Amino acid sequence: MDESILTSIKKLLGLAEDYEFYDPDIIMLINSAFSVLTQLGVGPDEGFSISDASAVWGDFTDDTTLLLLKECIYLRVRIAFDITSLTSAMIDTYTKQIAEDEWRLSVAAETTAIESEA
Repeated sequence: MDESILTSIKKLLGLAEDYEFYDPDIIMLINSAFSVLTQLGVGPDEGFSISDASAVWGDFTDDTTLLLLKECIYLRVRIAFDITSLTSAMIDTYTKQIAEDEWRLSVAAETTAIESEA
């Protein structure tokens, strides 16, 4: 939960933590993914964004959906960031996984909202 969002996504992309050339691009893509999740009702009602490596996953959520969140954000960033090295089959697979993750996250958010109202 105290792992940097930016650093963990960079690691999944195969980039060293201290290699900062692509950080602005990756941050923009991460924030875009957070924006989609906010529209799905996942995360803080007011939305969430990062500006550097100081933001950690625990700042966004403290629930059991963290692994799905990481995967969903990583796959969205991977497709946009690394599109030239991906095959169409990989893009299709990633897109389907994103759709499933977003559906599961949306259901989890709805369930949490219903339980908190009760």
